[in-house]
Amino acid sequence: MTRLNELRDNPGSSKNRIRVGRGIGSGVGKTGGRGGKGQTARSGVAINGFEGGQMPLHMRMPKRGFNVPNVKSYNAVRLDRIQDYINSGKLDIKGVVDAEALIKAGVIRRALDGVRLVLGAAEFKAKKVSFKVHHASKGAIAAIEAAGGKVDMPEAAPKAEA
Repeated sequence: MTRLNELRDNPGSSKNRIRVGRGIGSGVGKTGGRGGKGQTARSGVAINGFEGGQMPLHMRMPKRGFNVPNVKSYNAVRLDRIQDYINSGKLDIKGVVDAEALIKAGVIRRALDGVRLVLGAAEFKAKKVSFKVHHASKGAIAAIEAAGGKVDMPEAAPKAEA
């Protein structure tokens, strides 16, 4: 039985830190591994990408692309996951299955900008399930309608032309 005063770390499990600037004999004395004088010998160096006054490469390259300012973030939910929740009895399919029903069942945590149904790996077998979601993939819609259900997407309705 080991005693508390005999406990030791495993050999090689910890290394002593290098104490920089502690004399010539240490090998890291005087300049302490920082070279000679100048900006990099001091603390607070911030010269990443600096090219000695020449226009830096990252600023010479052309700008590309566009960032959409109002991009929507949807919760993607696989149909096989919904099938598992229906089989376990956590998701009630008597009414319309929408974001609130999925949150209540624990399928998703929050609605974000809406729910998007995608086709999962397994087959969707739940009969006559009515979904009200913001978006659904073509495969997911086909699988739901093949099982006798329907998908209602209010935002995806075609816009009337003026």
